[in-house]
Amino acid sequence: MDFGISGKRALVLASSRGLGLGIAQALAAEGAQVILCGRDRERLAAGVQAINSAGNGTAEAIPTDLTQAVQIDALTASVEQKYGGIDILVNNVGGPPPKAITSVSIDEWRSQFEAMVLALLRISNHFLPGMRQRKWGRILTIASSGVVQPIPNLGISNALRSTLVGWSKTLATEVAADGVTVNVIAPGRIHTDRVDENDAGVAKRDNKSIEDVRRASSAQIPAGRYGTVQEFAAVATFLLSVQASYVTGSIVRVDGGYIRSV
Repeated sequence: MDFGISGKRALVLASSRGLGLGIAQALAAEGAQVILCGRDRERLAAGVQAINSAGNGTAEAIPTDLTQAVQIDALTASVEQKYGGIDILVNNVGGPPPKAITSVSIDEWRSQFEAMVLALLRISNHFLPGMRQRKWGRILTIASSGVVQPIPNLGISNALRSTLVGWSKTLATEVAADGVTVNVIAPGRIHTDRVDENDAGVAKRDNKSIEDVRRASSAQIPAGRYGTVQEFAAVATFLLSVQASYVTGSIVRVDGGYIRSV
């Protein structure tokens, strides 16, 4: 199937590794011009090299700390100068520290809201007018299964990513007539470096092997295993395609059946 995004300009936030990098690679495989961003210059360079070596779409990287407003402004200005805007925006940020929601201070709520919510809104608001003017655009926000089924000890993520769900649903209704779709993709247990780090932390805390932790986690998933980055990126790429032009305002789960609610 031709997804119709060859030559489209795509900005993928927090794409030096994990889900962001996986989506960038999948978009480039469809012929898109992909802009990676993140804080780790070495990982960004490796991602760009891998994409460009594949010989389909192209990639470049703009190192950016999404917690710094001045760097966000520099990112959007650089993209505008070189590409004249974008057609596809993948909103993605790293996860906040795990902790009980009762232990989160007001100052921590404020700083995490700036990093996880306002940074994405700032970038989306910048590029959205161009999408509407051109009558084509895609905005996809990576959330978490916690926006549907809250995850214990991840109260900050559950709350702030849910804010993005409300924003996305509202925005979708306002821009649908302009050919712009706005969706949320909710990963379950997808095997990334971050998931490995989390599993290692649980193993250390509970004095278990990481294999035992993974087996216990997998047992809660009807599919019986963690998902792969490639499986997740394939769904994301469809949502960003021409074929998905009638899909907007949705939360799409990629979780192997983990979420129990309808």
